[in-house]
Amino acid sequence: MEPMFTSYASAKGGREGHVKSDDGLIDLNLVMPGMNSSEKGTNPEQLFAAGYAACFDGALNLVAKNQNKDIDSKVNGAVSLLKDQEDDGFKIAVELEAEVNGVTQEEAEELTTAAHQFCPYSKATRGNIEVTINTKTK
Repeated sequence: MEPMFTSYASAKGGREGHVKSDDGLIDLNLVMPGMNSSEKGTNPEQLFAAGYAACFDGALNLVAKNQNKDIDSKVNGAVSLLKDQEDDGFKIAVELEAEVNGVTQEEAEELTTAAHQFCPYSKATRGNIEVTINTKTK
């Protein structure tokens, strides 16, 4: 399969290092959350939350468009770092909160279920990490 596009980024110094994309748009220091450091920066979980939320919102809007539904949506992503009891290491879990306006609660839930099947991040994580999707309408 031929890629539509490929993105590039590098990391140096692990969780207390630096990440940078090849085009320089991402150029961020990394800091370990909760270490009471005066350093400012992001972390891998925050970057993953942003990417997954953006991808899922895109999938949600495409699914809605294909079903001729006019929605306004926002997806909030939360990625938690957890202690893994199986191997004494760490793992992540994701919670997505989809705010979907313009449809009923039932329709919004159907759309987010369909988006979860379609979203590339959801496909990549399926069966690997716990992903919870909460859907609400206003």
